[in-house]
Amino acid sequence: MNDDSGKYDDMLDLPHHVSKRHPQMPMRKRAAQFAPFAALTGYSEAIREAEKQAQAQFTPSCPHPEDS
Repeated sequence: MNDDSGKYDDMLDLPHHVSKRHPQMPMRKRAAQFAPFAALTGYSEAIREAEKQAQAQFTPSCPHPEDS
């Protein structure tokens, strides 16, 4: 297992710290910090648009000779 099992034993019984300077954050705001977000907003749309452009660029205008 772990060799430092007793490393923080002296801290386990300490009371929870509550700041005198900063008020506690409401639970709703705390939860919002961890809510999922889109780091790359618009990325999916940009990929789809690039795919459309690439497909249009490489679509043969005449039938391929091997298809005959």
